[in-house]
Amino acid sequence: MRALIVVNPAATTTSARTRDVLIHALASDLKLDVATTEYRGHARDLARQAAEGGTHELVVALGGDGTVNEVVNGLLHSGPDPDALPRLAVVPGGSTNVFARALGLPNDVVEATGALLDALRDGTERTVGLGLAAGTPGTADESVPARWFTFCAGFGFDAGVIGRVEQQRERGKRSTHALYIRQVARQFLGDPHRREGTITLKRPDEDPVEGLVVSIVCNTVPWTYLGNRPIYALPDASFDTALDVLGLSKLSTPAATRYVTQLLTSSPERGPRGKHAVSLHDLTDFTLQSQAPLPFQMDGDHLGLRTSVTFTGVRRALRVIV
Repeated sequence: MRALIVVNPAATTTSARTRDVLIHALASDLKLDVATTEYRGHARDLARQAAEGGTHELVVALGGDGTVNEVVNGLLHSGPDPDALPRLAVVPGGSTNVFARALGLPNDVVEATGALLDALRDGTERTVGLGLAAGTPGTADESVPARWFTFCAGFGFDAGVIGRVEQQRERGKRSTHALYIRQVARQFLGDPHRREGTITLKRPDEDPVEGLVVSIVCNTVPWTYLGNRPIYALPDASFDTALDVLGLSKLSTPAATRYVTQLLTSSPERGPRGKHAVSLHDLTDFTLQSQAPLPFQMDGDHLGLRTSVTFTGVRRALRVIV
């Protein structure tokens, strides 16, 4: 099998020596071409070339969730076609690796490489659904191009947290769970919209859901991890269905304490609940619109401020080696 491995040299948990060992191991079973990313968006460009050139049957992403997201967007540049496009494989090298772990891969990079080799030898794969987000026609964001996400997106509070984390990382801070917890607290104290939500969720042929402070979109479970603890914002989300949405309409100190506690104690059977929480399952088409510009994130990547985002849940979008 001819494969392209896209390597992020800045991946948090892999050294140059480790990457060399992993590439050597994969090359024993694959006709392997190696490409190292040199700029933001390079992984997307490399994957797009592999998909459009018809030169590779498999693209391997060696990096964190950001690298995986770029590779997926490159593969799906012209739209989903699971039977014709190269398959995707993931070797986790980031700090959280939600997509890889949601697929059932080990979080350890060496063990994950071994699992990938076993899957290639056994010929095991699955087709996963993905989310697509784009600027909403008729709004100030209508020119924003569509972008795929693999496990989650957020509009409002959680995206603000991710934006704060990215600012800290640009200042040289390491990406740790303690860093995220500190930024959650700072976002809570500094968010001007947490008492009166500005987000409205609109669905075809349904009444709108108004006044949301938090809006989280999930394509699978878990939503994220705190260390090794999985966090289930939407326990019914699945790669086999469309998109799930969690909206919170109140984020006072008591409400925030309650919802944080529910998230930390969440399970595959039970997520956040209460009179200020709304959970919607298996949505294929909806829009999140805000009265004020709010931060937006996809797969843990802060994408700036938006006023409106239209989401599409696409079942059977891409084949993945597992």
